[in-house]
Amino acid sequence: MPKLITTHTRIADLGKPRVIIIGGGFGGLELAKALHNERVQVVLFDRHNHHTFQPLLYQVATSGLETNSIVFPFRKRFATYQDFYFRMGEVTAIKPEENYIETSIGGIRYDYLVIATGATTNFYGMDEVEQNSMSMKTITDAIKVRNRVLRNLEIALLTDDAEVMNSLMDYVIVGGGPTGVELAGALSELKRNVFPKDYKELDMSHMDIHLVEAGPRLLNGMSDNASAKAQEYLEGMGVKVHLNC
Repeated sequence: MPKLITTHTRIADLGKPRVIIIGGGFGGLELAKALHNERVQVVLFDRHNHHTFQPLLYQVATSGLETNSIVFPFRKRFATYQDFYFRMGEVTAIKPEENYIETSIGGIRYDYLVIATGATTNFYGMDEVEQNSMSMKTITDAIKVRNRVLRNLEIALLTDDAEVMNSLMDYVIVGGGPTGVELAGALSELKRNVFPKDYKELDMSHMDIHLVEAGPRLLNGMSDNASAKAQEYLEGMGVKVHLNC
């Protein structure tokens, strides 16, 4: 298939102030909705054509939800909005002195520019973790985690090496925030209720789930009671919680 080369964004100048929003996460979407009845032209740029509800990525990673349950197309969400335009592309340069941005699909001027690009995974300087772990920030990441979990179990089922079999069934989750706690809990539910039925030949008592947190408690930023209850719940389900570690 020939490479598609686009040299312009095909957005007409309506004579209204143009607000360009870079990023269709929670911040970008809320701003676009807030500007619905204002006399402005809104242009949303994102590298994907959909919004991902990130708090439920762990559900996709553990087969609790299908991807279409947490993915919402931008065009469908804003189908009834006047003077709203979505373009799938990446911003490559910003020229504030010219009120102009360059993107992978062409350049466009703006009156107001809002950068709502979100964040990347913070490994806090732990190079070995960054090099050897799987992050979970996008729907693609969640699918990769899910596929790895299932593939490892299939391989474990076929190996004759007990040590290799055991390692394929063990999981280490780095970070005791909401996502880490939810992922550890979901894996423990699979261990107890799903995997024993789907993989009868494997002894699930060998499946270990480790949750590693550098701080003194889980769910930093939430109440002490929530932190204690979360740890109690996880440990009751067999999750090995490692704090200050």
